[in-house]
This record gives sequence, C-alpha cells and structure tokens, in this order.
Amino acid sequence: MSSNTPSPEVVRVSQKGQATIPKALREKFGIETPGEVFVYEESDRIVIEPVPSPDELHGIHADARESGSITERMRKLRDADHRREEEQFERLRPESDE
Repeated sequence: MSSNTPSPEVVRVSQKGQATIPKALREKFGIETPGEVFVYEESDRIVIEPVPSPDELHGIHADARESGSITERMRKLRDADHRREEEQFERLRPESDE
C-alpha cells in the first residue's frame, strides 16, 4: 500500500456507511467541516478528494483550460452525465413510422 502518511489509521464505518476523516488529513488537504468531498474508485481503491472551491474551478469552462487532477475529474464526470442523458433521451424518443 503506497502512502504519504506515516502509518495508516483505522477508522470505523457506521451502520449508515459514515466514516470520519482524521483531523490531521482534513487540515492537510483543506477539507472544511461541514463540507463535501469527492468519493470514487480508481485502480481498485477508494479515493477521497476535496471538492474544489469556486476559486479553484475558475475557468473550468473556458477554452484555455488549466490542467489538474480535480479539473480533469470534473470534466470526466460532466461528460459521463451528458452521455447518460443522451442515452436516456434516445431510449425515450418515440420511434418514427418510416
């Protein structure tokens, strides 16, 4: 297991699936409480990533996009949403009487 922290910390998961991110990691990565984080799977691991502030997202829709893992992840999520919407629209579209 590759990690930048000195040693892994055991965190309990409640019946509701809730887990507490250790204070040192919240402070290190700027995770506010209450706040939000991205949770996703990558390479058979669960990844927790801070949701960027509006300042960090500045220009995400501009032509000259700034590269970065958060910006790229947001783009991928948005593109996946668009594809799902298009697929749903196509399934619901009535067939023409051609």
